[in-house]
This record gives sequence, structure tokens and C-alpha cells, in this order.
Amino acid sequence: MKAISSRTDAAPPPPTHVAIIMDGNGRWAISRGLPRVAGHRQGAEAVRTAITSAVDLGVSYLTLYGFSVENWKRPKNEVTDLMGLLRLYLSREIAELDRQGVRIRFIGQRDRLAPDIVRLIDDAEGRTRTNTKLNLVVALSYGARQEITAAATALARRALAGEITPEEINEDSLAGHLETAGMPDPDLVIRTSGEKRVSNFLLWQLAYAEFVFTDTLWPDFSRDDLAEAINEFHRRERRFGATG
Repeated sequence: MKAISSRTDAAPPPPTHVAIIMDGNGRWAISRGLPRVAGHRQGAEAVRTAITSAVDLGVSYLTLYGFSVENWKRPKNEVTDLMGLLRLYLSREIAELDRQGVRIRFIGQRDRLAPDIVRLIDDAEGRTRTNTKLNLVVALSYGARQEITAAATALARRALAGEITPEEINEDSLAGHLETAGMPDPDLVIRTSGEKRVSNFLLWQLAYAEFVFTDTLWPDFSRDDLAEAINEFHRRERRFGATG
């Protein structure tokens, strides 16, 4: 009689931290003969999909690159539209995020944002602070070079004040002065729209992340797209500089 095997092939765990460079809103709108702001509005719908999908797929941290420091150089009317959409999102979506158990945090240069937006951000972070289902990190008015420079400046000031010696400045101490201090580094980075560059995003934290580039424009990004990127992540061999 043939023995029945009790072995089961369990699905591999999802990456702990997924970061997404959301790209393609403008091209999505232009290809449909619509103003760019229509692409940003549809992109906000894709954000909802990504958050829900991340929860369903068991991701613990989801970081979204929402607006870079370089994006301030865009035409004034487009920046105004983006800030208006941000206000709307923060006013309407936080209650639902809280209901889903999502904790939301923001990284980036808040001093460049309007005071009312900063208040909405503070309220959102405070309201969701104890949630544990998903850690949602939004990079807003963010630049990685600026973040690293600020961390190095803070460490230099501490050294000048005699709080630490120069020899105590190392990878751990610098990481502890980044805005992502206490968070795990991203395991998987996804960039939509077919572009293949980092765009000043989490330069320190992405040292050993796996990258997946998709031609899908951000407004069309679906749960299936996220699941396929995670499947691709599982097909990679992560060696962190060692041999396989």
C-alpha cells in the first residue's frame, strides 16, 4: 500500500516591507485626453486598492512615494491640484484607514507644506497611532539625499556638543537619525509605468531591496499587480552580498 505523504508546501510569507514608487498618473490621463489632475484622482483610487491589497496579502509595512522634493518644481497649478487632492484624502480617508486597523505615518519635509495640511497629517498620525494591521508610510515632500544630509548634520551637532564621539558614528547611529528609524528596510520595491530609476527615494534603506518594474501605469495598478510583484520577489535569491 502506498504511503500518503503528510508534507504540505506552505506558501512563503509575504515580504515584510513593500515600497512603491507610484508613477504614471500624468501619462494615464494624457493617453485618455484628460487633464493631468484626472490621473492624480484615479491614482488616489489605486492607493486605496494598494492598501487593501497589502492588508489582504499580509504585508506589514507599505511605503508609498507620494510627492518628492523635486515635485515642487512642477507647474504651480499641478502642485495646487495635488495639494487639494491631499487635503481631500486626509479629510475623507483616515476614518476608513482607522477602521481597517491601518497606522499611517508621513516622512518628508513638513515645513514646506501648508499649515492646514500639517494639521491634518498630525491628526491622522495621532488617530491611527495604536493600529497594528498595516503600517502605511507616505513619503510626502520627501527626498532621500535631504534625509541623509539631515541625519548627518544631526550627528555632527551631537558630536560638537560632546554627546557622542566621531568614532560612535556608524551605520546604526545614522540609521537611527533617519525618518524611518525603527522601521524595517524595504524588502521589495515596485515602480510602475515602465520607468527604471530610484528618483531620490529611500537611498539608504534600499541597499538590499529587490526591485520589480512594471509597465502598468499607477492608476491601473491592481491587487493582481501587487500579488505578481510579490511572486516575483519569491523567485529571487536574496544573498545580501554572500554566496548562494
